Amino acid sequence: MAEPTDLSIAEAVQSLRSGEISSRELVAACLARIDRLEPRLHAFLALAPEAALQQADRADERLAAARRRSSTDLPPLLGLPVAVKDVLCVQGMPATSGSAILKGFLPPYTATTVARLLQAGVIVIGKTNTDEFAMGSSTENSAYGVTHNPWDTGRVPGGSSGGSAAAVAARMVPAALGTDTGGSVRQPASFCGVTGIKPTYGLNSRYGLVAYGSSLDSVGVLARGAADAAALLRLMAGYDPADATSLDLPAPKLPLPPDPDLTGLKIGVPEEYFIQGIQPEVEERVRGAVIQLSELGAEVRTISLPHTEYALPVYYLIAPAEASANLARYDGVRFGPRAASEDGIDMFRKTRGAGFGAEVKRRIMLGTYALSAGYYDAYYGQAQKARTLIRRDFEAAFETVDAIAAPVAPTTAFRIGQHGDDPLAMYLEDVFTLPANLAGIPGLAFPVGFDGQGLPVGMQLMGPALGEERLFRMAHAYQMVTDWHLRAPRLDE
Repeated sequence: MAEPTDLSIAEAVQSLRSGEISSRELVAACLARIDRLEPRLHAFLALAPEAALQQADRADERLAAARRRSSTDLPPLLGLPVAVKDVLCVQGMPATSGSAILKGFLPPYTATTVARLLQAGVIVIGKTNTDEFAMGSSTENSAYGVTHNPWDTGRVPGGSSGGSAAAVAARMVPAALGTDTGGSVRQPASFCGVTGIKPTYGLNSRYGLVAYGSSLDSVGVLARGAADAAALLRLMAGYDPADATSLDLPAPKLPLPPDPDLTGLKIGVPEEYFIQGIQPEVEERVRGAVIQLSELGAEVRTISLPHTEYALPVYYLIAPAEASANLARYDGVRFGPRAASEDGIDMFRKTRGAGFGAEVKRRIMLGTYALSAGYYDAYYGQAQKARTLIRRDFEAAFETVDAIAAPVAPTTAFRIGQHGDDPLAMYLEDVFTLPANLAGIPGLAFPVGFDGQGLPVGMQLMGPALGEERLFRMAHAYQMVTDWHLRAPRLDE
């Protein structure tokens, strides 16, 4: 049998059901690998080894009892370890959002998406590192240190779900939860060579998610392949009355095809996503993957999304404006550390000044300015109008194609510190992922090769709202005839 940490979710579940491996053995193997690699990667902010092993023992008891009765009536993922990005609340585990202002905070409740996975039998093994309040594209903005890319530890893993992506790529866990506000699942999936899904806005509940941009945030999954990501998403999704933006729909079934035939599906390739400055190897690998999809039967068409050029400025008005409002609650009164002062206003100022990092402060100031009297209509109001045009571009495109194929990022993983003094260069890393968030549509990123330096290249498929099934069908078909998603960094060598 393969090493426990090399098992896919389907393989792990089958091995657990058959008794070939115990949940304790699987969890212990993940913990041992984390212990060995964590000093080099720093993918985690908190671990719960004792609780995880106790839960594994309880899962093993249920699995053994079911085998004795020849019963299959078990939670679908019973005994499977996963990790959770530290912007999602898990009762009894720290939730810092990568920020000093939430140091020591223990939430009294669990996020709906996590709770649903717990009901399905998963074991949360720990919380992963993130850019502070999910604001970043490299996981360099965490108040608790930088996460390193498993393929080259001198490079970033992407962000803001870099800890989750690194943990999955390094085989520390079979899968991890992330969040995507402007590309924060898809871009680290691309940089780390794993598969990541940003679902339709509202498909997954945001209850228990520490908010960044409330009209943009989505809870997603990072896993090795499309089949693994679908296995978690179908259990997490569905209506939640605790979230006012939750879609009143049942969870999608997301069936996967038994063969890689894509006959009858149409894929659009947008001219605007192959821009000057894109790394040539990224364009080559993505176009090569599109050719592979066409060889599986899909029809490929060139399309146009004419308002794509406005996505970056639109996003960096809307997201900071929403962040400015959402982060006003962190004042030293209700959460985290409090600066010493006898004056209330002075206490707020000192607490926020010491607790927030530079990037968070930058976005709060941008957002506050965009919302201020005299500037609201000129900036935030205009950005919302341009957002509508971007959404309409996608709606028009999906009248002629079933999915849109594009690069995830203009480059492969860049070196740690490379964009440290240039915020705009960092923002440009998300230029291909932002439009899907602005339009509220799903995006699925998966590996399609490597560049000359041995760094993963990712492609994304975007679909119409609630079009996750066709995205998984296409990605799974591609992964049935390729092995990029099965390759792992050689950290032990």
